[in-house]
Amino acid sequence: MALPFAPPLEPMLAQAADDIPTGEGICYEPKWDGFRALIFKEGDDVIISSRNSLPLQRYFPEVVEFLKRDLKGSLVLDGELFITGAHGLNFDALQMRLHPAASRVKKLSGEIPAHFVAFDLLAVNDVDWRQRPFVERRVELLKQVPVTKDIFPTPQTHDVATAKQWFEQFEGAGLDGIIARSEQLPYLPGERVMTKIKHGRTADCVVGGYRDGKTPGTVGALLLGLYDEAGVLHHVGHTSSFTAKQKRELKVKVAAYEGGESFGQGRTPGAPSRWSAGKDLSWTPLRPELVCEVRFDYLQGDRFRHGATFVRWRVDKPPKDCRYGQLLPPNLFSLDAVVALAQPSPVASAV
Repeated sequence: MALPFAPPLEPMLAQAADDIPTGEGICYEPKWDGFRALIFKEGDDVIISSRNSLPLQRYFPEVVEFLKRDLKGSLVLDGELFITGAHGLNFDALQMRLHPAASRVKKLSGEIPAHFVAFDLLAVNDVDWRQRPFVERRVELLKQVPVTKDIFPTPQTHDVATAKQWFEQFEGAGLDGIIARSEQLPYLPGERVMTKIKHGRTADCVVGGYRDGKTPGTVGALLLGLYDEAGVLHHVGHTSSFTAKQKRELKVKVAAYEGGESFGQGRTPGAPSRWSAGKDLSWTPLRPELVCEVRFDYLQGDRFRHGATFVRWRVDKPPKDCRYGQLLPPNLFSLDAVVALAQPSPVASAV
């Protein structure tokens, strides 16, 4: 039986908000930190389509196998691929799976297998469900997707107090916020009609260097560092959230700190990787005396995944006090406990 549509298909998206929205008919889910994926399963044929409509199935053969084993009939699902580590979700391990060598992919699929959490159901057999309200799609999702160690429907609640509790607790399991949407919402590919509330935390970092801006006489980015327990400074990311005027002023400010040693004993800016081929990674070291506070969203291992946002200078903070400990989530929570919330009912109203 043919599916009613085939890839490519854009997933439905969310717009960012600072606070969890409230109101009648709003439901809440954890925001998973992995690879967004649309699953097209027709019998034993499985396509895993990325957010950008690129095929992912060759990189996740174990996912193809458990989808064929655990899902009956033909389905289109929206969800997320993720890998777990010692401290919850492990995005680094997920990126490692995008390897060109089939032998490497096979090895990693056995050592660090991926899992799939389902958010939404778009089609069953030859019936297109996208125009039906989400509350109906959720009921059918729970009928079609089992709860196993490999695949499960995402937990959901209508209770805003529970959503706030999830937002605070689940960061310790590596999840990065809450998704909110109306239960009457149809599936609208490519449109930002859901709401995402992400963790936004701050850290005090040592400025260990800078990269020049594209305009002569400016700073393009400040290079940020944190000390480990052995007193070694590691590069953890950068901030470039400055106006043109501020970039000129920064060039004057940092000139007094040029020279000396900052990074070099630990992780160093400009270390080559397969993600940085062809990029100009040159940088100027600064004595590790300047401290600034930055706002960040995601962590990738022990560094910032994205550029951090500059908040303020911290002239009152000794550089040696800028340590990794401040990156630890404020509440530790077991990922197994999150998965256990996947309920065989449309709504999980309590933790």
